[in-house]
Amino acid sequence: MSTSAALFQGQTPLAVRMRPASLDEVAGQEHLLRPGSPLVTLADAGTTGRTASSVILWGPPGTGKTTMAQAIARSSGRRFVELSAVTAGVKDVREVMQEAVTQRDMYGQSTILFLDEIHRFTKAQQDALLPGVENGWVVLIAATTENPSFSVISPLLSRSLLLTLRPLTDDQLGSLLDRAVEDPRGLDGAVTLLAEAREALVRLASGDARRALTALEAAASLAEAPDGEDDADRRPEIAADHVAQAVDRALLRYDRQGDEHYDVISAFIKSIRGSDPDAALHYLARMIEAGEDPRFIARRLIISASEDIGLADPQGLVIAVAAADAVQFIGMPEGRIPLAEATAYLATTAKSNAAYLAIDRAIADVRAGGFGRVPLHLRDAHYPGAKRLGHGKGYRYPHDSDVGVVAQQYLPDELRGRRYYDPTPRGQERDIGARLEKIRRIVDGD
Repeated sequence: MSTSAALFQGQTPLAVRMRPASLDEVAGQEHLLRPGSPLVTLADAGTTGRTASSVILWGPPGTGKTTMAQAIARSSGRRFVELSAVTAGVKDVREVMQEAVTQRDMYGQSTILFLDEIHRFTKAQQDALLPGVENGWVVLIAATTENPSFSVISPLLSRSLLLTLRPLTDDQLGSLLDRAVEDPRGLDGAVTLLAEAREALVRLASGDARRALTALEAAASLAEAPDGEDDADRRPEIAADHVAQAVDRALLRYDRQGDEHYDVISAFIKSIRGSDPDAALHYLARMIEAGEDPRFIARRLIISASEDIGLADPQGLVIAVAAADAVQFIGMPEGRIPLAEATAYLATTAKSNAAYLAIDRAIADVRAGGFGRVPLHLRDAHYPGAKRLGHGKGYRYPHDSDVGVVAQQYLPDELRGRRYYDPTPRGQERDIGARLEKIRRIVDGD
């Protein structure tokens, strides 16, 4: 087969040609494909006549939701009907249900209804699915990239198994690319994929199998000899430059398990700490473009908000957590926006590591054996016999005071007078420090 024929047979996209015929060929998702798991059971031809559970597949794009649905239908011998929530309406759903009942009653054949992007269905449209799912007219396999808890109605969730798909690992993507290069359904060995190009494709795919195969196909077309005269003894080579041209994107040197990963995240955090939003956003962009896990970035922002912002601006932690929730909820690429918002906010707000230093000082004392007994008046006095032991005796209730603070010892005797938290004069800690000075004078009885 000529190179051109291998690359573009039938003009069917490579990602479609390489779609697995059975669950055994699916890349990744081992946690869902163990023997006896719901999906494996559903794919078993021997279970066709039994009532099967509907499932909702939740995961990022390119993780195999459509692939698994089609493979299950093929392996089980069930009739397969596919609808897209983008174009289908209630009328289409009802027609599928009616036909499914007919097929079951007349031919004894069960139907798998694969509904892509179920999160786009309105409540009324999802309600139309309920009779078919509840009565077993169809086995629903619904796919979504958004959290079903927010996008799928409760009655449908309760009647289905929720299964979470994970982004493919770098090793899984690499194996998928290798198979696509050699498989007769793919490029049929017509090209050679060089190591740097393979690494670039894996990095750019960021866990998305479809993206990896699409980029591979585009890069392979560029690897054709310009004059169309291939050396019969030498296959065209896909190099990193071909990948860069194919995706129209500069290739960043970035290994999610290597030095660059740690160097860039380090520079990102230090730029936020140093109050340079431009540098912080630059490193954020590098991580996003290199396919870094956005949840990893969000976690680092939360740590930064606690470690470097602290009580100088307590809103920093709120914004960082909100950004993490937003990324989880909306996914990428839109998730870059809340990440950028949180990055810019944390970089430009007041900084304090006082709370971070305070807990480390307290932990150091505890580890050194400096903890002592809890003072009697602070001990729990609610269980029987506690008061006879003196628990709670002499405790002063702060709310009984006009200022809400009373003179009272809180630390154990061994640590009395110890100070851990030392507010900075920056941001809101300036006010906290002034207030804390007054509070400590009252509590110490000065």
